[in-house]
Amino acid sequence: MPNSKKHQHFKLYKPYGYLSQFVNNQSKRRNKKLLGTLYKFPERIMAIGRLDEKSEGLLLLTTDGKMSEHIRSSQVEKEYYVMVDGLITAEAIKKLKQGVEISVDGKPYLTKATDALYFNTPPKVPERFVRDKKHGPTSWLSITLTEGKFRQVRKMTSAIGFPTLRLVRIRIGDFHLEQMQPGEVEDIATIL
Repeated sequence: MPNSKKHQHFKLYKPYGYLSQFVNNQSKRRNKKLLGTLYKFPERIMAIGRLDEKSEGLLLLTTDGKMSEHIRSSQVEKEYYVMVDGLITAEAIKKLKQGVEISVDGKPYLTKATDALYFNTPPKVPERFVRDKKHGPTSWLSITLTEGKFRQVRKMTSAIGFPTLRLVRIRIGDFHLEQMQPGEVEDIATIL
C-alpha cells in the first residue's frame, strides 16, 4: 500500500442523486448535487473511481494519486448489492458468473468472470423507495467485480434480462460500508 502518512483518506456513503465529483464543469448539468456539499473535504481530494448519479454506497476519497491508482486496479475487488426487476433465475446468475457481453465505447465487450449470488431476503442497506410492489417482483443479488467499465453492473444485469433498479456498492477491497448511512463520512487515514 502506498505511503499514506502525509495524505488524507475518507470513506463516504455516496447518496443516491449525487455526482461523484466536486466541481461541475457542464452547463447542461448546473443543478446537480456534488460531494463537496456533504463535508468539508481537504483540498486536492479526489474520488477513487465513481458511482453514477443513480447509484449509491461506498466511495473512497484520497489526496494520494498512487493509492487511487491501486484501488482502481483489477487487483482490488468491488462488491455491489443490486436490486433487479423480476425474479432472478439460477441461469441468469450462472451467466453473470461466466461473463456477459455488454457494450463499452460502442463496441462489444465480454465481462470477466465474477462472483454473483442471489439473496433469499433483501440485504441490510438503508431503505430507499424505488417503486410500488404493484409494478412486479424484484430480486436482490451480490455482484463482485475486479474491473469497472462505465455503468458495468447495470449493463450486465440488463444483458441477462433483469434491469437494475437499485445499486449499492458495499465493499472496495478491505473497506466495507458497514452501518454507514447516506451522506456519512469517516476519516480513515488512521487505519491505513
